[in-house]
Amino acid sequence: MGFPDVRLRRLRRTAAIREMFDAAPPPLSKFVWPVFLVEGENRAEPISSMPGQSRLSADALLRALAPVVEQGARGVLLFGQTEGDKDDGGSGAFDDKGVVQCAVRLIKREFPDLVVMTDVCLCAYTQHGHCGPLGRDGRVDNDAANGLLARVAVSHAAAGADVVAPSAMMDGQVAAIREALAENGLEDTLLMSYSTKFASSMYGPFRDAENSSPSSGDRKGYQASYANLRVALRESQFDEAEGADILMVKPALFYLDVLARLRDRTELPLAAYNVSAEYSMLHAAAEKGYGDMYAMARESLTAIDRAGADIILSYWTPFYTRIFNQK
Repeated sequence: MGFPDVRLRRLRRTAAIREMFDAAPPPLSKFVWPVFLVEGENRAEPISSMPGQSRLSADALLRALAPVVEQGARGVLLFGQTEGDKDDGGSGAFDDKGVVQCAVRLIKREFPDLVVMTDVCLCAYTQHGHCGPLGRDGRVDNDAANGLLARVAVSHAAAGADVVAPSAMMDGQVAAIREALAENGLEDTLLMSYSTKFASSMYGPFRDAENSSPSSGDRKGYQASYANLRVALRESQFDEAEGADILMVKPALFYLDVLARLRDRTELPLAAYNVSAEYSMLHAAAEKGYGDMYAMARESLTAIDRAGADIILSYWTPFYTRIFNQK
């Protein structure tokens, strides 16, 4: 049976009918706010390439978190950096008095029920901006990096982080971190792997915010190629086998097909990172008058949820009420 007896427009005739049959919007409890930490006190430095976002000292972050938590947000992802000396191995990343470690302790005291996640990487702490120490050939030493990443994860977990999230895309990093957490009595810490992280052009504003651009070369030698789907999926399968609790696809909007394919292949929770340029390009489009900013944000976040994400890491998190309370 088809038209004219079947008329699908009947299901869209009124707002009430549409709302009855549409899926509910992703709840705020699914969202995690990624934030950029800086050293010092009372610092809130707007990021020009990411409207509405700032680099924050730990005390300023507590003030910024209060209304977001009051809305109902359940998670925050911390990115650290140092303005001090940097070295080949990024040793500042596992300093127990580092900006991330200190912020974790403060947040857990102020908001004990907030899920605190930490990015585990070295690029913002190395003098060359790569995600691990460089070997004689000028390439990142994968196995040496794993040992350092494990030290970073242990320092974050010991400070009270609920979730450690390695983003360096080193082979074996999940296994190295899982073993180190167990050896240090931190086996209850969740491990969320940036398991399929692409060498993407969509990280520019993030690298501006994090001061983490490599001084030479690029990261295509260790981040996944967006032109090879099979290998991208294998990345997540390997991390699941190594003991990851949560898998991630990054970026999100350009890779909804990958997210959907991975959803069909695993029973693990899936995170999707709605990255900096995906956020900033909607601001830029709205500024040019090409669309309503919150309507575009609502549609894009709904698409990420529809593709299978259990967790959405997004800079839109503080604006959730404005985005989803508009029709």
